[in-house]
Amino acid sequence: MNFLLIAVLAYLIGSFPTAYLLMKRKGVNILSEGTGNVGTMNALRVSGSKITGALVFIIDFIKGLLAVYLTSALFGNSFLLLITALIFAVAGHCFSVWLKFKGGRGLATALGGSLLFIPVIPALWILLWIITYVYKKNTHFANVSATFLLALLVIFSGDILSKYSIYKPESVFNFSATISVLLVIILVKHIKPLKEYFKNEKEKILRKK
Repeated sequence: MNFLLIAVLAYLIGSFPTAYLLMKRKGVNILSEGTGNVGTMNALRVSGSKITGALVFIIDFIKGLLAVYLTSALFGNSFLLLITALIFAVAGHCFSVWLKFKGGRGLATALGGSLLFIPVIPALWILLWIITYVYKKNTHFANVSATFLLALLVIFSGDILSKYSIYKPESVFNFSATISVLLVIILVKHIKPLKEYFKNEKEKILRKK
């Protein structure tokens, strides 16, 4: 029963359409502007305002943090309960019921929640992001690469990484499986921009020929 309550609560928190509402106040429907993504990068691009972009990021970050914090306060510090809250908060952000299951890409929300109980995960993601961004100088490529490489580390080195969780997982399998689910949700939301990236790269190569 606790898992169901946590899932519903976390999903509703995550589904709050931050960028959509902030841009609507400016008379802009972010779903039909830029990439159509309801997140920090598109809000920044469409609004041209760093303040708006920062505000979207902060609120989306707080959504993940709040979902995990409330779960901890109401139901205890079981790793499985906390990761359930984080997964559903990110799912709510990515597939918001208020936007006909459209949304953002989940990174800010995942970052906010994970810092409270598995800080090793965002720390590794940021490190991998920096390395891959330096390599290609493309944000979407770095997002996908860092997320995919982190998923591999979680799967193949879960026994090591799980030791750095603030609240110990019930098993290495639970640690690796649940975090992998979280990362897969984020990867799914990056399929479209990744396709566009490779399409642009192909066009660059053809132009050079």
